[in-house]
Amino acid sequence: MEFTKDMTVAEVLKANPKTAQVFMAYGMHCLTCPGATSETIEQAAIVHGFRYNAILDDLNKLEK
Repeated sequence: MEFTKDMTVAEVLKANPKTAQVFMAYGMHCLTCPGATSETIEQAAIVHGFRYNAILDDLNKLEK
C-alpha cells in the first residue's frame, strides 16, 4: 500500500505501525491524540512545519 497526503495519521498507523518512528522523527509525538484521527498527512505536516512530500517519502520507504 502506498501512503498518500490525503490519508489520516491514524489510517497510516493502522496500516503499518512501524510508521510511528517516521512521525516521531518529524516531531509528531501525539500519535493517539484526537488530531491524529482526523488530520491528513498533509495537514499534520503543515501544522508541524514540514513539507508533506518529505514525510510521505519516508513513510513509503518503510518495509511492512
